Amino acid sequence: MELGEFRRRREELISRMAPESVAIIPTSPEKIRNKDVFYPFRPDSDFFYLTGFNEPHCLAIVIPDRPQGEFIIFCRERNKDAEIWHGRRLGLEGAREGLGANHVFPIEDLEDILPGLIENKKQIYTPMGRYQEFDNMLMKLVRQIDSQNRSGVHAPDRFLALSTILDEMRLFKNEVELKSIKKAIDITTEAHIAAMKKAYAGVFEFELEAEIMAVFMRHGARSPAYPSIVGGGENACILHYTDNKDRVADGELVLIDAGAEYGCYAADITRTFPVNGSFTAEQKALYEIVLLAQQAAIEKVKHYNNWDEPHSAALLVIVEGLKDLEILSGSTEEIIETEIYKKFFMHKTGHWLGLDVHDVGDYKIDNQWRIFEPGMVTTVEPGIYISQSEVNIDPRWSGIGIRIEDDILVTKEGNLNLSKKVPKTISQIEEIMS
Repeated sequence: MELGEFRRRREELISRMAPESVAIIPTSPEKIRNKDVFYPFRPDSDFFYLTGFNEPHCLAIVIPDRPQGEFIIFCRERNKDAEIWHGRRLGLEGAREGLGANHVFPIEDLEDILPGLIENKKQIYTPMGRYQEFDNMLMKLVRQIDSQNRSGVHAPDRFLALSTILDEMRLFKNEVELKSIKKAIDITTEAHIAAMKKAYAGVFEFELEAEIMAVFMRHGARSPAYPSIVGGGENACILHYTDNKDRVADGELVLIDAGAEYGCYAADITRTFPVNGSFTAEQKALYEIVLLAQQAAIEKVKHYNNWDEPHSAALLVIVEGLKDLEILSGSTEEIIETEIYKKFFMHKTGHWLGLDVHDVGDYKIDNQWRIFEPGMVTTVEPGIYISQSEVNIDPRWSGIGIRIEDDILVTKEGNLNLSKKVPKTISQIEEIMS
């Protein structure tokens, strides 16, 4: 993304901040995997949204109306020896030029400089509770400032959640953001198709995961947006199954929920298909219900509808479908009111998508479901899961888990299915697997 995009975001943040306030935004800390080995670093989403900076050990400060400059960065200095071992750093001058910062200071000087930047401010916007070490440091400095009140210096007396501003900003995606999301979805589309083509009776779940990861990496998506779910047979009934260690037996379905991350933006797509390329009659019957439920839900994703309408539409189709198959019995109203259906469909039908796979943004405003507006991106992902632990079910339905998920952009005209190129009808799936 160009420098101007991040500057625009900071300017919007400033326009929404209360008078005499300061925003302090830390990035994610590095996390130890084992001994002296770290997990791959990924910047904090709020920090990246405002800076575009993907190095660890840094912090951003936004101070409205500061004569010396409103955007300040603390980061690591260049260090020849450290860079030989761990890679190049942007450094102070690089951060000033590459990030458009008005001032850049060494991260080691943070506790010396930060008090002077926040003293006599009324409030601090920050993600309190997210990073314990940062919280402790900030509270220590605030107490330090407060101890000087006899000399006419006062500490901020209010801490405001940065999310009250940024969540709403991040909920609406512009064309720059959509470009990254669409790229992540395009890569994920190819990965799902590759996994379908790779599948065969007896394949290990991790072999299909490897195929997905290979496509991600070949296209510059160095990380999945979340651990890939590859569940065959009964494992597909575990919603967040990530062991991905078993063989998928002949005649079983395999559920793959996988999404690439590109430019820190996520894709999130799920497809379910027969590992041997042919649906059984029972699998077809349940699959068609889920597909019809998803189609009904997608039709409800449009401006002026509320966020719960897609779920309600999908739920109605699933309940009616399971009644037709005699898996559920009773009146539709009673089944929905008593939530008996949750044995087989226990989650909501979607979530916001963006820098986080479960992206920020309220689903209700003043205790009412919020209205869809252009620029929002949501997933639509109904499912049916009939675990073998359900003893009162005809065995021919047992061990079948199905979910179908697409990424939907709300537009002025209605919606746009960003992941529609991934095959999902029975005929499309069987054809591509043949």
